[in-house]
Amino acid sequence: MRDIATLPCHARLLDPPADLWPRDPPIRYRKAIPTSWIEIELREGKNRQVRRMTAAVGFPTLRLIRVRIGDWSLDGLKPGEYRVLASPSSIGPGQAGL
Repeated sequence: MRDIATLPCHARLLDPPADLWPRDPPIRYRKAIPTSWIEIELREGKNRQVRRMTAAVGFPTLRLIRVRIGDWSLDGLKPGEYRVLASPSSIGPGQAGL
């Protein structure tokens, strides 16, 4: 695996989410290996960066859920729901259109 330099990120440990939808297909059950949930905020994203970072410290990524990109977030949306955003031509400078 090649080393890639990226801008620093922030990470924090989370409690397991209570309202998480089931994954299809299910993630393999790892009875003897504890799992953890972490939140990682990237400043720049490289291909498979999160998976490489977690594997490098001995905790491979089993489930990856993106909840925000820039100003756009999934806050309040359930699986299968969507939100219509304003078209890029109608968004003024500094507006996210949410």
